[in-house]
Amino acid sequence: MGVVIKELSRFGIGPVRGDAGHAAREMMALSLMDWASVTMAGTGEPVARIMRDMAVDDGGGAQASVAGLARKLPVRAAAMVNGTTSHALDYDDTHFAHIGHPSVAVVPAALAIAEWIEAPGADMLDAALIGVEGSIRMGRWLGRSHYQTGFHQTATAGAFGATLAAGRLLALSADQMAHALGLCATRAAGLKSQFGTMGKPYHAGLAAQTGVEVARAAKAGFVSTLDGIEGAQGFGPTHAAQGDASAIEGLGRDWDILTISHKFHACCHGTHAMLEALAKIDIAAPDMAEMQLWTHPRWMSVCNIPHPRTGLEVKFSYAHCAAMALSGLDTSALDSFTDAIARDSYLTALASRVHVVADDNIAETAARIEVTMQSGAVHTSEHNLNRAMPTGSRRDKLEAKSRALLGAKAAELIDAVGALPDLPTLCALLRAA
Repeated sequence: MGVVIKELSRFGIGPVRGDAGHAAREMMALSLMDWASVTMAGTGEPVARIMRDMAVDDGGGAQASVAGLARKLPVRAAAMVNGTTSHALDYDDTHFAHIGHPSVAVVPAALAIAEWIEAPGADMLDAALIGVEGSIRMGRWLGRSHYQTGFHQTATAGAFGATLAAGRLLALSADQMAHALGLCATRAAGLKSQFGTMGKPYHAGLAAQTGVEVARAAKAGFVSTLDGIEGAQGFGPTHAAQGDASAIEGLGRDWDILTISHKFHACCHGTHAMLEALAKIDIAAPDMAEMQLWTHPRWMSVCNIPHPRTGLEVKFSYAHCAAMALSGLDTSALDSFTDAIARDSYLTALASRVHVVADDNIAETAARIEVTMQSGAVHTSEHNLNRAMPTGSRRDKLEAKSRALLGAKAAELIDAVGALPDLPTLCALLRAA
């Protein structure tokens, strides 16, 4: 048996202990609330409607809830539809070391199985936590070489995390979990060439469905290779994995989920460090003469569109996002990013005074700004998204995001998740979205 499968299997069925485990569980509860918010808000997206319609046409047993659908669907279909829907807005949590979006692949699998077997909310939360942590560790093990080759960790590492979550809820033995992970190695898939299309959110659904399917197969006695990740012609060697052994160390003791990053702005994550840095200084747009932004070079080809023509392009424009923030527009609201905003003459003029500079010394998760005022005064600020945020502050920001997305429905959702989720209420809210 390969080391990665052995360690992940042990971790998948093990207990969540200690203060670090408690903090990790708190973070998972916040991610669950965030996941449900973006999922409910994403039900109207075309890709979500297509997936719901296809699943309804397929039919099957009423096993698990689907966001935006009154009836229940088979557990695999529910995981697929909810996974796709939750990533439709691309407003879900991320992890920069993982190089992907953990919760959208894992939570739909955990929720579908938990509802089906009527598991307690505490068990579902622990399973999601184990799955998300496992996904992050697999993302790190696969590494940047995997991502740069063209694979999408949300889909690939996410499938392994979904397998751990589903397998834990189904009470797999260590051997069964190992077989499930080995089988996952031949199912996990997702290419970056799909970015910018409906194929990207579909990746999250594929990962969630894979986790549910292989965990159930292993529970039924399905066997697979136990060296399907590291072995010759295994997932790692055939998918350009870096194979960083340190990524698997400390499972159950150290928690990478504690450095998960939640999106508080409805635009490209590359702009978020800049927007958080801007929020630290109190300036009014008319008083600004110019602004200098230093960012990591990787973002220059991602979110530095100088003259956006549409609301979507505004999301990938440092200058226009800065102009919006300086003008007091809510960058957490989806409806702030419109074609009219892209054409607004005042914002366009303000954006022309923002200058973006690539700097190798700036972390990928950070930004530094310098704002020169009309008076000649200079304000500087910086922010790193990996910097620890107090749990209370994070909760406040996520609740505000939920209200921006869902309006009055947010209060019910926030109550339903809480410290330990009330699964029947949460599922009912999803169906009614």
